[in-house]
Amino acid sequence: MSKEVKLVAEPRTEQGSAACRRLRWDGLVPGNVYGHAKDTTLVKVARDVFTSIVKSGSKVVDLDVSGKQDKALIREVQWDAFGEHITHFDLMRVDPNERITLHVPLVLKGTAPGSLSGGVLEQPLHSVTLDCLAYLIPDTIVVKIGSLNVGQAIHVKDLELPESAHCQTPGDAIVVHVVQVQTKDALPTDGSVAEPEVIGKKPAADAAAGDDKKEAGKKK
Repeated sequence: MSKEVKLVAEPRTEQGSAACRRLRWDGLVPGNVYGHAKDTTLVKVARDVFTSIVKSGSKVVDLDVSGKQDKALIREVQWDAFGEHITHFDLMRVDPNERITLHVPLVLKGTAPGSLSGGVLEQPLHSVTLDCLAYLIPDTIVVKIGSLNVGQAIHVKDLELPESAHCQTPGDAIVVHVVQVQTKDALPTDGSVAEPEVIGKKPAADAAAGDDKKEAGKKK
């Protein structure tokens, strides 16, 4: 589940590339807040504070702008060319009671014992469709496979979902399973290859017996 933290931001009047560069030089990050039929608000936050929130994995913040509070999703974060510093961000206001539908990726955790005993781990499903509260959007859903043996499967109905979330993907759909490897019949170990049988051709023993009868007839 997405972590939730408080973020205090200040309104900004600075616009344009040069003005935003000056903010970054002062250790601030420019950003925009939009959504819910309200005008877009230009804001600025301390770079170290916002960077810490992003790196913690938080996707939802309790936003405070000049005393006005909103719950917001971190929608976009831009980094510099070296991926070290955040240069800009976008936040989207959300209603705590609003529900949204989205696809959430599935992440396997652990090692399936069946895959170590000759089975093959297959994952037919890589995401599920969830209907959940906007501020409780999970980044991923973890699928624990540490007890999965050959012939066993984990279905959608077995997944641990976030609070108040409803899954729209069919419950009997297979997320991951371990299947038995199908092997071909073993070839001869001595390297010999069986000759094909010719229809109508007599076996060698029968042919030899026939030759003996012919020789006996000649001697009479």
